[in-house]
Amino acid sequence: MEKTTNNLMARRDFLRCSILAASGLYFGNKLHSAKADQKATGRPNIVLIVSDDQGYGDSSCYEHPKEVATPNIDRLAAEGIRMTNGYASAYVCAPTRAGLLTGRYQQRFGFYAAGDSRTGLPLSEVTVADMLRKQGYATAVIGKWHVGIEPEYHPLKRGFDEFYGFLGHGAHDYFDLKITSEFNSIYRNEKPINDTGYLTDNLARESVSFIERHKNQPFFLYLPFNAVHWPLQALQKYIKLFNTGDNNRDIYLAMLTSMDEAIGKVLDALKRTGADDNTLLIFFSDNGGARKNFANNGALRDFKHSVYEGGIRVPFIVRWPGKLPKGAVCDEPVISLDAMPTICAAAGAKLPDERIYDGRNMLPVLRGKTKGPLHKTLFWFDSEKQWAVREGKWKLLFNRESSLELYDLKSDISEKNNLVKQRPEIVKRLQQAYTDWKNQMSPQLTKAGRDRQTPTTTAGQNIKRPNRKNR
Repeated sequence: MEKTTNNLMARRDFLRCSILAASGLYFGNKLHSAKADQKATGRPNIVLIVSDDQGYGDSSCYEHPKEVATPNIDRLAAEGIRMTNGYASAYVCAPTRAGLLTGRYQQRFGFYAAGDSRTGLPLSEVTVADMLRKQGYATAVIGKWHVGIEPEYHPLKRGFDEFYGFLGHGAHDYFDLKITSEFNSIYRNEKPINDTGYLTDNLARESVSFIERHKNQPFFLYLPFNAVHWPLQALQKYIKLFNTGDNNRDIYLAMLTSMDEAIGKVLDALKRTGADDNTLLIFFSDNGGARKNFANNGALRDFKHSVYEGGIRVPFIVRWPGKLPKGAVCDEPVISLDAMPTICAAAGAKLPDERIYDGRNMLPVLRGKTKGPLHKTLFWFDSEKQWAVREGKWKLLFNRESSLELYDLKSDISEKNNLVKQRPEIVKRLQQAYTDWKNQMSPQLTKAGRDRQTPTTTAGQNIKRPNRKNR
């Protein structure tokens, strides 16, 4: 089934990449002498940036409301490739993170819901950080972890050398950074710390420090922001820049401004240290924009927690100066699962043969060197009450109201015209594809089931279970 899904000779109705840069590939030719050894090996630096609950219309390089301005995200698009059909593998945050770290549908190992973040990413799973550390990369995660709170599931046990951030969900206070519970405290590596400041700024500070300290070796920086997730908390100097008539929307935009500036600081650090031309950077949101935090999903229907496009289609940009086109737009459907295989391909890390990978290496598509679609089908599922499958321009979904709906996304991005009665043959085919895929997945993981998983990393011995108290 895996090889069938990966058949690149399939359907021609996928939209293809349209390269807008008239000058073609731009090859950078200036790396600092400190990067000579890394350049000789051909191993690029890797930066993976994930925003949280960001609206599809809340980047000014996409179709957006007039009040939105994200110059640094726009800079990524101007210097890279903007995906118009980029997806998260789930409509909530923790499952997407489990999928992007492993390159596998999170349902394969039973990680279905945000609550599974307490259960933890099974130790049997190999992360992208595991793969890169074997290649000699310095690895760090700076920001929101959300795939396990017990010690054996912490970042330093999952392939990362460094960690600054928090273990729990995105609803973290942006100003209160004192030690509280294991779920909400800020950690530096394995220890909770008391910190001050605005959390988004702190993530930028730590990211810049990591880049500067590792400029002489290949590095992997995973930067999962909690911005722009609720609670609505922003610096006053940015709130006063906006006057939409809705104070909540103003605060959200101020939070977005802080995150955009943090991305700018990362880009500046890459340039300053000579790492820029040899850095593959991937950016996307973990799911669609949330209604609760006043995000704007543009023409897309609905919000986070939905299998309509507003819940799963996300801003998605790939940038690699000198290796990928500049200022390009790609209409090929891609998914957050593709991050791991793409990163491993760029770094020269071979994926293990003994397991199925659902993500695909995006680089050939981004370079315009494929004749067929990257994915024949894409799937979303959390329970029997909500699922979706996309094949080419067609999308079949089953929503919370138990309604089966079919849309032609090429002509109906807003999912207004349900064609389920007009195209029964497509409904039947996609329903069967979904059933076949679902039958490959594992049941939702329980704590007892997770503890029976065979670890691929060393778990802690005689670990005292943490207090479950949550703020």
